[in-house]
Amino acid sequence: MGNPLIERMSGFGSSVFAEMTQRALQFDAVNLGQGFPDNDPPAQLREVAIASIEGGLNQYAPARGMPVLLEAIADHQRRFYDLEADPQTEILVTVGATEALTASILALLEPGEEVISFDPSFDIYAAAVALAGGVHRTVPLAFPDWSFDPADLEAAVTDRTRIIVLNDPHNPTGKVFSDAERQAVADVAIRHDLIVITDEVYEHLTFDGRRHTPLATLPGMTQRTLTISSGGKTFSATGWKVGWVHGSARLVDAVAAVKGMLTFAASGPFQPAIARGLGLPDVFFAELTSGMAAKRDVLVEALTDVGVSVGPCQGGYFVVADMAPLGVTDAVQFCRDLPEQIGVVGVPVSAFCHETGAVASLVRFAFCKQEAVLTEGARRLGALG
Repeated sequence: MGNPLIERMSGFGSSVFAEMTQRALQFDAVNLGQGFPDNDPPAQLREVAIASIEGGLNQYAPARGMPVLLEAIADHQRRFYDLEADPQTEILVTVGATEALTASILALLEPGEEVISFDPSFDIYAAAVALAGGVHRTVPLAFPDWSFDPADLEAAVTDRTRIIVLNDPHNPTGKVFSDAERQAVADVAIRHDLIVITDEVYEHLTFDGRRHTPLATLPGMTQRTLTISSGGKTFSATGWKVGWVHGSARLVDAVAAVKGMLTFAASGPFQPAIARGLGLPDVFFAELTSGMAAKRDVLVEALTDVGVSVGPCQGGYFVVADMAPLGVTDAVQFCRDLPEQIGVVGVPVSAFCHETGAVASLVRFAFCKQEAVLTEGARRLGALG
């Protein structure tokens, strides 16, 4: 008997991320490959989670989400972006942003219809499109500034296009889309009557004075945008798996119908904790941003010192370095060798791309680590110079 995995998912059976994690363990390497923080959530959130467990919130949560979290998400959208959301009809709590993204695409995409995203992109997008039996088209972002040509976005649209996925701030590049770029996406969506799914999990991690602008705030976009985020990145709680979808009742109802057949409900004790986090004072979010920007600077300096160029990191957890000045032409093999050679793990950017030729020497490194870990990783990177 051959491989039982269905053909359209055959490319997703294993990943370079799992391979690099294994090599990190094998060689006791500093893991700057995986995009998760290695510090705990704030004490206030942990206390709420523990109290929820001790207080009996250990069974199914309401399918749409606990009222305390639905209200907190609505308040958050109003507080930060002046977006109004009905917590009963326009918000859905999910098992992290991954389920939100997957359920949204499964709910809205018929087999054979097309989804556009920017290349490179988070690998879940392609997998979700494949699960839905759809076709994934990409628009290239060009290193080093990760710009795109609006004409390429327009050219990617066909009569089968249904959805654009926009990740802003962007993984793996660290790009924050400009106002003009967001408007270009909105213009295409309106002109061709498309739905836009926005992945905004790094919304509170924009650097150097930038402020996050949800696409849903642009004229004509509120009713055609599903905004997705989670508490994982903001509150260092990726294992709690609490995400959400915000959009019109018509779109959210569609996603809820699919989500109910996937997990029904989850993360019950953690929902009140994330609700508490969303209501933290402004100083928490300001310190989160400044602290992460300082970590970015440590890693950028270490990479620059060994003579490689680093793309601008305007938000998120990651920087991308072009290792070509070190003679690297195959970043995949370079990343396989790096844990053994210097004890550091990175991820080739090609793992996020449909078209890999232009990124053959690019490596993504994560800086969302404790200071001591990041400092040691930076020291070891110095051996490349």
